[in-house]
Amino acid sequence: MAAIYKICSRSLWADAQRIGAFKGSPVDLTDGFIHFSTAAQVAETAAKHFAGQENLVLVAVDSEKLGPHLKWEASRGGALFPHLYGDLDLSAVLSVGPLPLGGDGRHRLPPLAD
Repeated sequence: MAAIYKICSRSLWADAQRIGAFKGSPVDLTDGFIHFSTAAQVAETAAKHFAGQENLVLVAVDSEKLGPHLKWEASRGGALFPHLYGDLDLSAVLSVGPLPLGGDGRHRLPPLAD
């Protein structure tokens, strides 16, 4: 199992739980795929795209359960990022937890599995 990670608002995640699938954030919908990060990338993703935001969750997903709709594509500085072309079926979710802000305004990540 290889874990990948999605940061999103609690309200978007609550919507996903209600309908049984995560359709993506507004940025995902605009780009045409759901953005994920690896364990090594998620801290930078949080700092760059979610700086100072509260009420976020960190969703761990089993990438092997996403099938051929998961593509690894060059992004920031040529690094490969996982992108899901389609909805995230919640059966692939390993865990969901809060992504709190510390006193310095940076998100506090839990220990992450690769």
